[in-house]
Amino acid sequence: MRKKMLAMLLAGGQGSRLYALTKDLAKPAVPFGGKYRIIDFPLSNCVNSGVDTVGILTQYEPFELSQYIGNGQPWDLDRMGGGAFVLPPYQRNTGRDWYKGTANAIYQNLRFIERYDPEYVVILSGDHIYKMDYAKMLEKHIEKGAAVTVAALKVPLSEASRFGVIIANDEGYITEFEEKPANPRSDLASMGIYIFSADKLSKYLTEDEADPESENDFGKNVLPNMLEAGEKMAVYAFEGYWKDVGTVDSLWEAHMDLLDGSDLDLYDNSWKIYSRSPVMPPHMVEPGAEIKSSMVTEGCDVGGKVERSVLFAGVTVEKGAEIKESIIMPGATVKAGAKVYKTIIGEKAVIGENAKIGCPEGKVTLIGPEAIVADEAEIEPGAIFGKEAVK
Repeated sequence: MRKKMLAMLLAGGQGSRLYALTKDLAKPAVPFGGKYRIIDFPLSNCVNSGVDTVGILTQYEPFELSQYIGNGQPWDLDRMGGGAFVLPPYQRNTGRDWYKGTANAIYQNLRFIERYDPEYVVILSGDHIYKMDYAKMLEKHIEKGAAVTVAALKVPLSEASRFGVIIANDEGYITEFEEKPANPRSDLASMGIYIFSADKLSKYLTEDEADPESENDFGKNVLPNMLEAGEKMAVYAFEGYWKDVGTVDSLWEAHMDLLDGSDLDLYDNSWKIYSRSPVMPPHMVEPGAEIKSSMVTEGCDVGGKVERSVLFAGVTVEKGAEIKESIIMPGATVKAGAKVYKTIIGEKAVIGENAKIGCPEGKVTLIGPEAIVADEAEIEPGAIFGKEAVK
């Protein structure tokens, strides 16, 4: 059965700027928002947009991510004639295996795309937090008669060099595109979300693969090549909430945005974010505990004070502990008397009694998954620790 649009979701990134959080975990599998993983957002966007066939390209530390996705049932993607498909790199008769870049990753899976013979292909990243209706973007793509449509949003000009920068004319067509320019001439940034007419995608990926000088990247190679060839390239202006959570600071900021009433509404049933949430009992608030302006997920046991923080499933906060402006990931324990400020604590970490971590005015501190912070330990703001015990 031919598909109108198929999604290809790039989920193989290492996420090295998240340090200990992604040492043994692909970035799209990092927990977010109390009960979600980052990849839940693009997967949910697909389902809500009517896209029922998604190829998920994995590479770095794929096991937990593949296990999490399973057959796609939590996102209503366990379907006949479609569904969620995990696509790791594999050995071919050409001798290649690892994905060399974003464009090469899609190129290596052209046979998967051809299997469903779609009219259009939407290329997505697995490490962004946002809600987007890809069906509306497709309408714009068709209306413009474009070979490719690039989703974009306005950013401060001082930050534009972090993105692919777009210059478009009054008709909404791209006239210039530069990937991460040192001196950006526009504040219109590519979100790394593309809708291609399927035949154009195949053509330009094949040409890119044949170029030995190419870095096999959409922003650096494929889009500039299409522009040079005179293809119609449209821009789709996005105005909602979008966050690239590729750094410790941005991951912390995105969680604080949830508490500040941002446009990212996790309680909106008209555009639900689905997840493979752990089944746990309701959270418990012990006598004398205080919780203010926070998100507390099922299975938590709170005996201390929690303010402007996000607690994932199964977190324990013992009596006398104090947590402010922090993110405590699944199964972590903060013991009695500990003080945790402006910190991200990884899964199953243990913060010892009367330990002090970070401060409200300092940089974001990171304690990695399964780390053990000793009793009475003091950890300065901005410090980063992995799984090793913290004395």
